Amino acid sequence: MIIGVLKEIKEGENRVALTPAGVKTLGLEGHAVLVETGCGHGSGISDEEYGREGAALVSAAEIYKRAELIVKVKEPLEGEWDCYREGQLLFTYLHLASSETLTRAMIERKITGIAYETVQTSDGRLPLLTPMSEIAGRMSIQMAMRFLEKDYGGRGILLSGVPGVPPAEVVIVGGGVVGLNAARIACGQGAHVTILDVDHKRLKYIDDVLHGHVITVYSNPYAIEKSTGYADVLIGAVLIAGARAPVVVTENMVSRMKRGSVIIDISVDQGGSVETIRSTTHADPVYTVHGVIHCGIPNIPASVPRTSTFALTNATLPYIRTIAAKGIRRAALGDIALARGINCAAGVLTHPKVGEAFGMTWVPWRDALR
Repeated sequence: MIIGVLKEIKEGENRVALTPAGVKTLGLEGHAVLVETGCGHGSGISDEEYGREGAALVSAAEIYKRAELIVKVKEPLEGEWDCYREGQLLFTYLHLASSETLTRAMIERKITGIAYETVQTSDGRLPLLTPMSEIAGRMSIQMAMRFLEKDYGGRGILLSGVPGVPPAEVVIVGGGVVGLNAARIACGQGAHVTILDVDHKRLKYIDDVLHGHVITVYSNPYAIEKSTGYADVLIGAVLIAGARAPVVVTENMVSRMKRGSVIIDISVDQGGSVETIRSTTHADPVYTVHGVIHCGIPNIPASVPRTSTFALTNATLPYIRTIAAKGIRRAALGDIALARGINCAAGVLTHPKVGEAFGMTWVPWRDALR
C-alpha cells in the first residue's frame, strides 16, 4: 500500500503522524511511504532522517494524488477537504461529533474516515486516545499553574502553597485517563485535589492508585456545583467515546466561581463539558468569562510535540500496519477495535454516536465497505 504522511497545518500543531522508525517498519513490510517535505521539523525530525529510513520526500499535492492511506494527527481543515480523493483512507483524530460541517464534508467527498479516538477494544479501552490523554492531563496542570499567575489575570496562587499558606484547590471533573493524569501531577505539586466521576469502581481505583491523596466524589449536578464553588482550578475531563461531550458545568456554576480561577476544558475537542468554553489556540490560549480564565486549546499535546509524536506512533503503528497489509475491510473484520474506528465510508456515516449528535442517518460499516 502507498501511505502518505502530511504536514499538519492546524495552528500550533507541531506533531507528525509517523516517526522514521515507523517508516522503516512499513518499508520492511513492502509498503511505500510518502512523507511531505518538512513535516517532522516541529517534532525535531529532519527530512534526512525520514529519507535514510526509505521515505520518499514529496509535496502535499503528490501525497493527495498517490497515497491510498493518509495518516495525520488532526482533522483536515476546510482548505484541505477538496484535496482528498473518493475512497481514500484517512486515519487521524477526527472528532466528528464536534463538527457537523466536517462530518458532511467527509461524507460528500466519500472519504473513508478512521478516527483514532473511537478505536475501542472490547474491554472499553481507547488505545489511540490514551497516550495523548495522558499528555493532555499532565499538561493541563502545568498550564493551570501558569494561568493562575497574576500576569495572566489569575488569582496569584502558587499551586503547592507554602508552609503556613494552604495550597490551591484543584477540581477535576472526569476520572478517566485525562483526569487521573491531571490528578497525579496536581498531587505531586502539593495541591488539594478533588476528582468527580459517575463510575464508583473508577473512583475506588483512583483512590487506591493515588493512595488516598485525592478526594473522590460521586459526580452529580449538586456535587459539581459545590466543587466548582471552591475551585481555584477546574479541569474538564469528561469523555463519551465518539460522542459530543456532555455539558456538566453550567454558566451559572461558572458565574459563582472565584474571580481569577482557571478552567481548562480538555473535552473541548469533543464540544466541551463547560457551557462557557470555546476553542482557543496556542498563540491566544485564554479568555475571561464572569472573571474566570478559560482555556480551550483542543490540541494541548502539540505543546510538547516530540514526546507526543513518538507516543502517538507507538500506539498507531500496529493499526497502520494492519490496514496497509489487509485493506480496511479485512483489517476491520479481524479487529473489532479498529472496526469501531470507522466513522464514515463510501459517502455514508457509519458511527452511531456521530449520527446521534447531528440527527443524521448512519449505517453499519460492513454495509458501507463491500
